[in-house]
Amino acid sequence: MDALKASAIRRVTTESSTGSTSSQRVHTYLTIRVKSLDFDGQAGQLHVSGQILEQNRYVTMGAHHTLDLELQRNFTLSKEIDGWDSIARKQLEEAIDTRKGTEAVALMMQEGMANIAFITATQTILKQRIEVSIPRKRAGRTVDHDKGLEKFFNTVLDSLLQQMEGILPTSSDLTATRPILVASPGFLAANFLTFVSKLATTQSNKTLLALHQSMITVHSSTGHLHSLPEILSSPTVTSQLSDTKYARETRLMTSFLDLLRKDDGRAWYGHREVERAVEKGAVGRGGGVLLISNELFRSMDISVRRRWVRMVDRVRDVEGGEVRVLSSEHESGKRLEDLGGVAAILTFPCEGLDEEEEEHGDEAGVQDPVI
Repeated sequence: MDALKASAIRRVTTESSTGSTSSQRVHTYLTIRVKSLDFDGQAGQLHVSGQILEQNRYVTMGAHHTLDLELQRNFTLSKEIDGWDSIARKQLEEAIDTRKGTEAVALMMQEGMANIAFITATQTILKQRIEVSIPRKRAGRTVDHDKGLEKFFNTVLDSLLQQMEGILPTSSDLTATRPILVASPGFLAANFLTFVSKLATTQSNKTLLALHQSMITVHSSTGHLHSLPEILSSPTVTSQLSDTKYARETRLMTSFLDLLRKDDGRAWYGHREVERAVEKGAVGRGGGVLLISNELFRSMDISVRRRWVRMVDRVRDVEGGEVRVLSSEHESGKRLEDLGGVAAILTFPCEGLDEEEEEHGDEAGVQDPVI
C-alpha cells in the first residue's frame, strides 16, 4: 500500500442552526491511500487519487480525494516495509539527482508547422506546437511565400527562446546550452539555421550565436513528434548525444529490432518468452540486455510489480546482464510498449521460447511488430 500526504484544498459545506448551508474552500493536509495516477507532462503536475486514510475536521475516513503534486510543493510518500524494492529506490535516486534534466531540445518542422520538444532522461515533453500559414509559391512571384516563410521562422525562433528560458546560455557562460536538433524534410532545417545565423550576426547577439552553434541539422520524414526515433537514429545525432540516457536506449531498441529481423534466436519479446530466456541464463554477461517498460512497475497489483522486480534483480545481480527500464513517455519506450513492455537481447540463441504461448495466454493483444 502506498500512502501519500500533501496539502490540499477541500470544499467544505456547513449547516447553521437555522438550516441554511454555506460552503467554503479550506486548506488542509490529507493522507490518502493511492488508487490511481494521472501525469500531465506539459503542466508538470501529477494527479494522485485515492481514499482518505486519516480523517480530520474536514474529511472522513474512506472519502475520495485527488491530490495535485507539482514542483516546489512538499509531500510525503510512505510504503510498506517491502514496498521500497530495487526499482523504486533507483527511480527515486534518479529523480532527486540534480544533475538530471533536459538533455536535448528537438525542433521538428515542415513548412508552416513546427514542434518543440524537450528530451529528458525519463520522458519526451512536447512543449509547443506552432502553425503559421505560408502562401504557396506562384510562377514568377515568390515574394508572398518568402515573407510567409520569414514570419514562420521568426515565430519558431521566438517560441524556441521562450521555451528554453532558464536553460539558455548566459553572458557568463555561453557554452552552457543543450544540443538543439533541428529536423525537417528537404532543406527547411538548414534554411532555418541560416536565418538564425544572419539574425545573430546582424544584431551582434551572443546568445543567439551560441544557440546557433548548438544546433544540429538532421533530415526527417515529417515535422511531427513521431519522427523523433528516426532523428535520434541518425549517425550525426548519435555521435553528439552518445552519453545521454535516451540516445543509449534508442540505440538498444534499434539493435534489438535489427536482431529481430535476422530471426536468429537472439532477440525475443513477450512476457513468458523473456522469462524463459532469463531462466535459461541467456540474458547475462557478455551482451545480454533486458529492456523493460516502467509501466510494468506502475501496476496497482503488487504481485505484478514483484514479478518484474524479481526478473530485473536476477538479470542485474545474478546473471550480470544489463537492465534498461524504458520510460513510456519516450518514443523508444512506446515502441517497447507495442511489444508487450518487455524484450531481451540474448547472449546466445534460444529457440522455441514461444511454444505453449496459447496455453499461458500472457500475450493476448500483443501483435507482431512492424520491423
